[in-house]
Amino acid sequence: MANSDTERALATNRRARYDYFIKETFEAGMQLLGSEIKSAREGRINIAEGYVYIKNGEAWLENANIAAYAPAGANGQHDATRPRKLLLKKKQLAYLDDQSHRDGQTIVPLKVYIKNRVAKLLIGVGKGKRQVDRRNTIKERDAKREMDRAIRSKI
Repeated sequence: MANSDTERALATNRRARYDYFIKETFEAGMQLLGSEIKSAREGRINIAEGYVYIKNGEAWLENANIAAYAPAGANGQHDATRPRKLLLKKKQLAYLDDQSHRDGQTIVPLKVYIKNRVAKLLIGVGKGKRQVDRRNTIKERDAKREMDRAIRSKI
C-alpha cells in the first residue's frame, strides 16, 4: 500500500509523445487551490490541451482543465482552466526558458501525479515531429507488437 501512495498518476498526455520528440523531463510542483487538489485526486483533470510557458522568471501551466469540485458549493469553486504556477528551481527555470526559445522546441506537460501526498507535473522539453516521423513511430510500434505476438505464440 505504501508503494502505491508514493506515486499515483492522475492524468497523462499520451498525445504528447506521439507529437513531440521528448528530449528531457523535469518534475515540477503545482500551486493549486483546495478545491482543485480535491478534484484532481478524484481524477477529474485533463492536460491534453495544456501547455507550459515561462513568463517573468516563472513557469505557468495554461489551459489544463481541472473540473469543479461539487462538494465545495458555489462560493468555493475555482476557474477550471485558469493558469497555474509551476514550482521549479531557478536553474531549471533558466534552462527551460533558454530551451523554449530555441528553434522548434517547446515545453509540454506529460503527466500529473501524486508523489508523497503532493501534486506534481512531469514536463518535457520536446521538438515537434513531422508527419513522416509520426508514420515511422506507428510503423515501429506495429512491428514491435508483431514481434511480441510471435514470441508469445512460440512459447
